[in-house]
Amino acid sequence: MPINTNTKILATIGPASATKEVLSKLIDAGADAFRFNFSHGTHEEHQARFEIVRKLSKQKGKHISIVADMQGPKLRVGLFKDGAVALKKGQEFCFDLDVKPGDEKRVNLPHPEIFKAVKKKDKLLLNDGNIVLEVQNKDASHIKTKVLVGGKLSDHKGVNLPNITLPISALTDKDIRDLKFALKLGVDWVSLSFVQKAQDVKDAKKIIGNKALIISKLEKPSAIEELDEIIALSDAIMVARGDLGVECPIETVPVLQKKIISACRKQAKPVIVATQMLESMINAPTPTRAEVSDVATAVYDMADTVMLSAETAVGSYPVEAVEMMHHIIERVESDPHFIRCTTQNESHVCQMESLGITYAAKELSEVLPSVAAIVTFTNSGFTTFSMAKERPNLPIVAITPHESVASRMGIVWGVKAAVDPEVFKNFDRIEAIASKHVKNLGCGQKGDYIITTAGYPFGKTLMTNLLHTVRIK
Repeated sequence: MPINTNTKILATIGPASATKEVLSKLIDAGADAFRFNFSHGTHEEHQARFEIVRKLSKQKGKHISIVADMQGPKLRVGLFKDGAVALKKGQEFCFDLDVKPGDEKRVNLPHPEIFKAVKKKDKLLLNDGNIVLEVQNKDASHIKTKVLVGGKLSDHKGVNLPNITLPISALTDKDIRDLKFALKLGVDWVSLSFVQKAQDVKDAKKIIGNKALIISKLEKPSAIEELDEIIALSDAIMVARGDLGVECPIETVPVLQKKIISACRKQAKPVIVATQMLESMINAPTPTRAEVSDVATAVYDMADTVMLSAETAVGSYPVEAVEMMHHIIERVESDPHFIRCTTQNESHVCQMESLGITYAAKELSEVLPSVAAIVTFTNSGFTTFSMAKERPNLPIVAITPHESVASRMGIVWGVKAAVDPEVFKNFDRIEAIASKHVKNLGCGQKGDYIITTAGYPFGKTLMTNLLHTVRIK
């Protein structure tokens, strides 16, 4: 059954979904892209999964995106003598650089950069924010705290520091090894964790170059302060609501989600909403009503992609989770109000010629009769991203000479990709090429109009200056 929704689905691969049989079912159920989580698994396991996805993509005639998600710095406490301690409200507790196992009074914190960055009255959140400590005083090797919210603290539990920018890179030594491996494989996107500032994206670009596109994961409050610059430097954004909901007041996460989606659309950058979307389906065959509403809200907000994490990586119902997400998307997008959402509160001031052309293409599609699709001829993907920003009520067919560019479209709203090596060789052929691929993808038939956009002269990147209409013969 063809998948005709506009909002894309990114599914995480893990032990529950790593076989060819399950991955095939996930694609058939509606998965448009797969996330390879480099926090888990060996390089050999990732390579085997990569090869399966690429083979399935070819067999099914689909351009499935592969996202390599870097682990990033993980701030964790050390070990305890008995594996865990119970921290009580009001007690004092110390972090230090001593590697000896901890007890109810102290524990090793193997991150010297934290000792440099924290100051009196700062909060330290442990175990996903369930334990809260306040800094009383510190020196170069000790942080003395008071427990504000107690609880059980066990070995290697995570540490979050809200509103503190740490002097560490978003890419650890492990990340750099993983990144080089992923780029050698040929992944389409690299997801960058622990982005604190725009400089983190610049640093990653020096390593990645043009071998893949960058998704910046927004999970730190400091990143929100440089939001527009981070979006401008990135190729896409992920709203990583897990850590964001720990480090920011949890009630602000929905507001931040809408703010980030809106900011991404203004800059024509794809945006992914992630974390706990259908969390209960890790263990249950159906989601809660609240989870269904959460996914629907992201679709109404015009996110390009919604993501499944543990639901498909380790859950008992990976295929059912993708099917459910697809059904929710399908139902929302069939709502007449959904089409109105694509244009309401949109600014029509175009800062770039390219965005003006794609805005005009959408407007033309709404007044010209029998328009089957909007075709973007693209060398880098920029023209297609610009067109997707407008959220037209039509398929967007991206035609490119590059397989790598087509494979990147699995997280971009409303886009169907086609590869044609002849696309930029002869301007006189664009009508025939557009008609052929629109018909092959089942988007149009003889007599329908097609609206095409491109950059001219052909071959230049980051430029869209051509708007043309075609009648399918």
